[in-house]
Amino acid sequence: MKTTVALIFFAVSAFAQLAPPQSSPQPACGAVGVSFDAATSSPFEPPSKPESGKALVYVVEDTPWSAEAIGAPTIKVGVDGNWVGATRGRSHLYFTVDPGEHHLCINWQSHWKAFSKFVSFAHVVAEPGKTYYFRARATYYSRSPMYLDLDAIDSDEGEYLVASSQPSTAQRKK
Repeated sequence: MKTTVALIFFAVSAFAQLAPPQSSPQPACGAVGVSFDAATSSPFEPPSKPESGKALVYVVEDTPWSAEAIGAPTIKVGVDGNWVGATRGRSHLYFTVDPGEHHLCINWQSHWKAFSKFVSFAHVVAEPGKTYYFRARATYYSRSPMYLDLDAIDSDEGEYLVASSQPSTAQRKK
C-alpha cells in the first residue's frame, strides 16, 4: 500500500514539473507568454482597399479609455493561431488575410492574472477584395465583472470607428 502511494506521489510530481504549453489551448490565439508594447501613432490614411487577392481586416479597440490613460487596456489580436499585434486604448490595427475562413482572438494583456484570462473570439469567411471590421471592447459595469468582447460590425460603423481612433503600433516584447 505504501509503495503504491509513493509511486502515485512521484508520478504526480513528475507530471507537475512538465513545461507549460507553448501554444494556446485556443487555436485562434497565439502562443502563450507573448506580450506587446502597444501605443498609438500619428494618424495616417489607412488602405482604401486590400491588396489583390486578399481581404482586409480591421480590429478597433472601442473602450472609454485613451491610450494615455493609466487604466487603458492592451488587447492582443490573434488570427489563426498567430498574434498579429495589439491595441491600447481607442486605437485600431489592420491586417490582410487570404480568402477563406479565419478565426480571430483577442486577449487582455495584463500584469494581473485575472485580467489576462479575458479572451473573446470571432470568425470571418473572407472574400477577396472585401474589408471586414471588428470591435474589441473591454467593459466594466458597476458591481459586476469585466468583459472582453469581439464583434463583427457594419462597414459604416467600422469606417467611423477607424476614422475616430488612432492607429496602433505594437512591438513584440523580447
